[in-house]
Amino acid sequence: MEKLHHHHDDTEAMLKKMPCPQAFENVSATFGLIADSSRLKILWLLCHCEECVNNIAAAVNMSSPAVSHHLRLLKQAGLLASRRDGKEMFYKLSDTPEAKLLHKAIDDIFDMNCPR
Repeated sequence: MEKLHHHHDDTEAMLKKMPCPQAFENVSATFGLIADSSRLKILWLLCHCEECVNNIAAAVNMSSPAVSHHLRLLKQAGLLASRRDGKEMFYKLSDTPEAKLLHKAIDDIFDMNCPR
């Protein structure tokens, strides 16, 4: 890395606190997931309620297989939790700091408050 110009000492101090490259990759991957409007719509719905695949598909006007694909990606990223009830699988937002932060961001972006 080239030497920094010394305009401010703040830059050097911040660079010492910079997260590792893998952390940037992980955050980028999460933003990539929600950059898809279909996944964003599904995530928005599941921020506000727990639903089964068929109801999610009907709500977002997609096929169940397409919704299942998006749900799998969101779950693999740790943004969704699921539970089985008989033959149906129900999904909701995970109870993780990252998922909660995305919930707040989504609500703020769409200028709405969670109905709960």
